[in-house]
Amino acid sequence: MRPAADAEVDVGIRIYALAARLYPICRSITGEGVRKTLQVLGQQIDLTQHEVPTGTPVLDWTVPQEWNIRGGYIKDASGRKVVDFADHNLHVLGYSAPVHRTMPLSELKAHIYTLPDQPDLIPYRTSYYSEQWGFCMTHNRFLAMEDGEYEVMIDSQKADGHLTYGEYVHKGETDRDVLLSAHICHPSLANDNCSGLALLACLAKAMRGRKTRYNYRFLFAPGTIGALIWLAHNEANAARIDHGLIVSCVGDGGGPNYKRSRRGDATIDKAMEYVLNREDRKGTIKDFSPYGYDERQYCSPGYNLPVGLFQRSAFGTFPQYHTSADNLDFIAPEHLASSYKMIMEAIDILELDWTPLNLFPKGEPQLGRRGLYSALGGDKSAGETAMAYLWVLNLADGQHSLLDIAERSGMAFSDIVRAAQLLRENDLLAEAA
Repeated sequence: MRPAADAEVDVGIRIYALAARLYPICRSITGEGVRKTLQVLGQQIDLTQHEVPTGTPVLDWTVPQEWNIRGGYIKDASGRKVVDFADHNLHVLGYSAPVHRTMPLSELKAHIYTLPDQPDLIPYRTSYYSEQWGFCMTHNRFLAMEDGEYEVMIDSQKADGHLTYGEYVHKGETDRDVLLSAHICHPSLANDNCSGLALLACLAKAMRGRKTRYNYRFLFAPGTIGALIWLAHNEANAARIDHGLIVSCVGDGGGPNYKRSRRGDATIDKAMEYVLNREDRKGTIKDFSPYGYDERQYCSPGYNLPVGLFQRSAFGTFPQYHTSADNLDFIAPEHLASSYKMIMEAIDILELDWTPLNLFPKGEPQLGRRGLYSALGGDKSAGETAMAYLWVLNLADGQHSLLDIAERSGMAFSDIVRAAQLLRENDLLAEAA
């Protein structure tokens, strides 16, 4: 059997390779870039692709027109390209209206976006719900532009079409669901969110051979409008979600960070807090706020679903965020593997957690005559296992789950699960009603 460390390295390499395939694709909230991305993800899992027509009412929103782009540039008077969409797809404002004009630099400046504090980086900017055109470029290159006439061309199109999202469901033994979602609308930004898309696709592929209690619903949809569409069209499915996790920015070496659901004390909140503080990870746990990624849609008061946000570096806190520096050099296989491992640990908790009831609650039951001590022999972990028995028996009052017991005892969740199973097999525990 190969060491677990080797398997962890392998999964990180696979996730990184998939993220690298996704990175060059120009994505937005609609269009061919989204469909191309789903085609790549669909090579990993049996992805169902949903198409929602332009103009479809979605709660308080309406599905926008489809946006596609073929190219764009700024040329100076000599015909030299100052900016070229072919060099980097961040160079054109996302959802930009088409344009083909010649104008002086004084007029063009109003349509150029830069980062004066990060003069060597291209910013990521969008105009989803307003009619604008524009370019993004490094501030240094902008400063080098001389007065004169410039030809500007953006070969884009907004037209009635569809908004597209992808979904994969791993079937479990019950009718209860776990939602795992990543936004698919960002263009060439490796951490935000090629990393999340690739990680969830690889995780979904790994789940195919696993027998689970829950159904696992993997959603790859454009931010905000995609989540709203899914909620509007899946009221019955939404009611079956017991746990949920938004995944983004999981490829860098920061954090880890977790933002609680609106409920604040949901099982997924407790599970992620436990996971982020194991193995000296020293994770940061933040309370819910109505600003961020799609957790704010799932946690809106009309749904109030138990959905949190998992990231390495939190959005908006790292200098590469929404810039051309969020490239494939910024993410690494070892960080992707670590993120994958943490999510898998949380899934293990969701699958294995239950609330025990001590059937002999008055005093400690005699474990020796049931073979629970003697079965341990000279195992050096015998002392820890004995403590796990005692912790489970003492807190098995029908009010504490196995995760609660692991947190209270400071012991590994896996040790508590093993102890509870042995006690249950010896008729000392039952599952609380």
